[in-house]
Amino acid sequence: MKQNKYDDDTFFNKYSNMDRSKNGLEGAGEWHELKNMLPDFKDKRVLDLGCGFGWHCRYAVENGARSVIGIDISQKMLSEAKSKTKCGNIEYICMPIEDIDFPEESFDVVISSLALHYIKSFEDVLDRVYKCLSRGGDFIFSVEHPIFTAQGPQDWYYDDKGNILHWPVDHYFTEGIRNAKFLGEEVIKYHRTLTTYLNSLIKIGFEITGVFEPKPEENLLNRVPGMRDELRRPMMLLVSARKKLY
Repeated sequence: MKQNKYDDDTFFNKYSNMDRSKNGLEGAGEWHELKNMLPDFKDKRVLDLGCGFGWHCRYAVENGARSVIGIDISQKMLSEAKSKTKCGNIEYICMPIEDIDFPEESFDVVISSLALHYIKSFEDVLDRVYKCLSRGGDFIFSVEHPIFTAQGPQDWYYDDKGNILHWPVDHYFTEGIRNAKFLGEEVIKYHRTLTTYLNSLIKIGFEITGVFEPKPEENLLNRVPGMRDELRRPMMLLVSARKKLY
């Protein structure tokens, strides 16, 4: 069975109290960079993989998208998304990302925010995205950075007084399952190297149009506890790619 941590009451309640959950896109430390990588949505058909609360779905519609489908495995996430959505051209579907099977060239833009590191096979999802994306269509995604996922537990090393010493990077080239701690709960994630992310896109037929390792936006550094430590190592990787026209 695919992992569905977000329907666990305890985990969902913790997630709902995160700054990015309460304040939407403006509360996401990477948003100021991610939005610059997004294409023109005007009259586009959009698919959001792992849509969560639907922030990116609504942003696409607000910026001219013709239609949007948001996919998420969590009923709790989609219930929240539906409650926040007032427009009629967004459809939310409860299903795992791994199971998408849309007809060829169904969408002009596919986006995914911080979801693909929960997926066992990145290559399989790429196959499905490539199939349903129109020629010249855009695929933009964010994942946890390979430096962040490599070691597993995803925590700093501390001195005996609890002060942060450094971020550990270990077993970088050993891809696969990591038993991570997120919001104090055990979560299964999948580590991949930067090489795997980028070369998988190239191999299947995408042209990479952007790669970014975002720093937190300046106004979040003092407002969000611990955010200033995010300047010490990359937490996220943002990639934009385009399906070739030929």
